[in-house]
Amino acid sequence: MSDNGCGFPAPGLHSFLFKPIATVGGFEFNKVMLLALITTLVVVSFFWAAFGKAKVVPGKLQMVAEAGYDFVRRGIVYETLGKREGEKYVPFMVSLFFFIWIMNIWSVIPLAQFPVSSIIAFPMVLAAIVWIMWVSVTFKRHGFVGFFKNITGYDKSLGAVLPLVMVIEFFSNLLVRPFTHAVRLFANMFAGHLMLVMFTVASWYLLNSWMIPAAGVSFLMTMVMILFELFVQAVQAYVFVLLACSYLQGAMAEHH
Repeated sequence: MSDNGCGFPAPGLHSFLFKPIATVGGFEFNKVMLLALITTLVVVSFFWAAFGKAKVVPGKLQMVAEAGYDFVRRGIVYETLGKREGEKYVPFMVSLFFFIWIMNIWSVIPLAQFPVSSIIAFPMVLAAIVWIMWVSVTFKRHGFVGFFKNITGYDKSLGAVLPLVMVIEFFSNLLVRPFTHAVRLFANMFAGHLMLVMFTVASWYLLNSWMIPAAGVSFLMTMVMILFELFVQAVQAYVFVLLACSYLQGAMAEHH
């Protein structure tokens, strides 16, 4: 029975907690970690199989891989950074996009049924990697003084409000930016999974009661939510990579 006495097992934070599959040296390995590991193997294996022995006339697998690679390269990296500056970042951005997308898509895969990125530690690590890259590129491109001007939005034409703007920009870029970059992905996947679980559990609960017509409506909503989640999963991977490229573009911009 649930706390409200109706017997409905409402989803909550417990839906995001998993018992350890194994414990090695005090380190607990659970389902989410397993899915993250499988995601890595899937992405690496896919591109290895597609491009390991690339042919002039590509087969079906190579064509699919090239289409995905080209989508990120031309549709995100080139559009944001340009071809000359962006080419060196293409492999990283392609890997980032597909890693996030596969992590998200586990939500609708039978047996897995959980988006890895709904655990905030994973988006935080990815956002931290992007942040470190952004800081490194900014410092390398502009030096210490240029780096300081870049992260503080220094513009002497602002006059008296310049100190206030610099403080706001400093904290926004160094602290708020990586946080919002991670939370945007986490929050969407967390909320989507919670809604999907709610309608799935409700369908089963209502089917085992006298409210069978309501179970049908709930099941229909479950199907709608799955389709919507498939869209959101791809969009969130796209947005995460787009923002990463946008940050790098800002790192390369000249500030006077």
